Amino acid sequence: MYQYSEFQRSNTLIQKIKNLDYPLIIMVLLLGVISFFIMYSVDEGKILHHTKTHFTKFVIFFPLMIFLSMFDIKLWHRVAYLSYLTVLVLLVWVEFFGFEAGGSQRWIDLKFINFQPSELMKICLILCLAKYYHKIQINDVNKFFPVLNSMIIIFLPMVLVINQPDIGTSILLGTSGIIVLWLSGLKIKYFFYSFLGLLISLPFIFSYLKEYQKLRILTFFNPNRDPLGSGYHIIQSKIAVGSGGFYGKGFLKGTQSYLEFLPEKETDFIFTLFAEQFGFIGSVILLLIYGGIIYRIIKIGLISRNHFSKLFCYGFSFTIFLNITVNMLMVLGLLPVVGSPLPILSYGGSSMLTMIIGFSIVLSAKINSKISLS
Repeated sequence: MYQYSEFQRSNTLIQKIKNLDYPLIIMVLLLGVISFFIMYSVDEGKILHHTKTHFTKFVIFFPLMIFLSMFDIKLWHRVAYLSYLTVLVLLVWVEFFGFEAGGSQRWIDLKFINFQPSELMKICLILCLAKYYHKIQINDVNKFFPVLNSMIIIFLPMVLVINQPDIGTSILLGTSGIIVLWLSGLKIKYFFYSFLGLLISLPFIFSYLKEYQKLRILTFFNPNRDPLGSGYHIIQSKIAVGSGGFYGKGFLKGTQSYLEFLPEKETDFIFTLFAEQFGFIGSVILLLIYGGIIYRIIKIGLISRNHFSKLFCYGFSFTIFLNITVNMLMVLGLLPVVGSPLPILSYGGSSMLTMIIGFSIVLSAKINSKISLS
């Protein structure tokens, strides 16, 4: 049963608007503005497909973020399991009826957007685990059945996403889920056993991979083994980032990008285009914006009275950190190439919508930070 205080009973719409986290909203809006200019740069200084589509989605999704944040955190708590099960069903649907692109079957055609359920699962998995551990007493966290149930919650979507195939997103899902378990108080020995099991199973996992995935891993260790094939992306990416220097070449002056040396620059490799044009200084500013967003989310988690909000905020902040880190290490050649979009900046409706929903729940947690759930 939900416990209400005087604050909750008088929490009108105007008060909710006043209690929004405006530094977080401003930084998200700033990312949206930056993403517009980056997509304008992708379209070589013209308002074409990428610019129009990306900007339109942000203009729709940003007000949606504010609208969804007006819902009480108790509603997000109620729908946590249902949202997880719904996206799980969508992942099964993709398996049979999704359309294929680039050798992967990950999308559902919704006419107005090509929806990727695995992206939305990044949020729903954290929601589900946050609700699950909200109800469990700290003394019961390390018991067999709670651990088993949480492992099932994490591995079910992982298996479905791996089969698409999308190992990168699957690893991100698993890592985010494990972080929530750690934050819930799971003993370190379970992480040690899991890591040991992963090391032992690596040869079997490698043999299960598709040929292009094996090439990505081998290319990571030696990009020059196939400079015109599997190593082309990462070689050109490092050249583009390095050519930006300290101050960058300037807006709309990225030669690597405009001479078409850099493929897929609007999606997973968007940071290379940004770094080439704005250099080290611009990249640091971008990282400071992301760091500010993560800081605000963690701060909201700290002031939240209920365990559900705390776990979601901490888990979501780590998911953002993980996506940024993996993306940047990937384009710098420090990790194998995997599908990890840069939040808000990368072209893609599913990724942006996922982040917007996550921000909505965080803002709802801020508005309802004094609510206790039981």
